[in-house]
Amino acid sequence: MSGPKTSQVQEIRVLLVDDEKGFVDALARRLRRRAMHVTTASSGTEGIQRLRQDRFDVAVLDLKMEDMDGIEVLKIFKKIDPQMAVIMLTGHGSEQAAREGLTHGAFDYLTKPCELEELMEKISRAAGAAR
Repeated sequence: MSGPKTSQVQEIRVLLVDDEKGFVDALARRLRRRAMHVTTASSGTEGIQRLRQDRFDVAVLDLKMEDMDGIEVLKIFKKIDPQMAVIMLTGHGSEQAAREGLTHGAFDYLTKPCELEELMEKISRAAGAAR
């Protein structure tokens, strides 16, 4: 006879990539309060390094960063881990770029600033689709 079953909810592992440090720190704190495991990166290059070191269910990726174009980062992410879902964050003026990201395998996009509940819902759906 085996021991009692333990019900364990799998924590969603999120890679948050954005070069606005204050935004990243605030969003990471809010996501962690929702029981998500969050790793941050402040550039596209750092995000790629993090993805090569670890596995994530979902990446939340800013499209406008100083070091690399978000679409290029998305393409590299999908080569490294085709199963990982990517949600893009975009400013109001670059929604066309976000739609282009969808053609390169992104799960969805949100326009900044976005509501935390809307982002949480997209992360949960994306993680479910990636598993």
